[in-house]
Amino acid sequence: MSDNGKLKKVSIIISKGSLEGVYPGLIMANGARMEGIEANLFFTFFGLDAITKKRMKKLKVATVGNPGLHMPTLIGMLPGMSAFVTAMMKKEMEKLDIPPVDEFLEMISDAGARIYACKATVEMFHLTRDDFCDQVDDIINVGKFYELASGGEIIFT
Repeated sequence: MSDNGKLKKVSIIISKGSLEGVYPGLIMANGARMEGIEANLFFTFFGLDAITKKRMKKLKVATVGNPGLHMPTLIGMLPGMSAFVTAMMKKEMEKLDIPPVDEFLEMISDAGARIYACKATVEMFHLTRDDFCDQVDDIINVGKFYELASGGEIIFT
């Protein structure tokens, strides 16, 4: 916090690889940069899908066990339901000018946010730097993340 009580820095952890797991962090990071707040994004576990070149354009809405959809699990399990709900959500986001994940990451990075992948998860999933989009600034361990987050707020999405 600064002297006037305004937030100066946020570090956002994204650990889920579904659309509804990734977008809140992207929206918060974008909003932070628009307000002049320093922003770090730390992608870990399945959140890495959002910054992995092969997966970032294929994120879907999780329809099974997602209480926010207000849909019985049995319905969410039906073939094609995830694709249907994902298409509906993307259509609504497009109406609001919310860009696709790859474009949003580029926009956030261009605005000065820093984007990191979790080293332990990268190793666990047998990924390399080449697997990630160009906007990823570095692959770092948790200790380095805490160092970068020092003096700011840590947000889990």
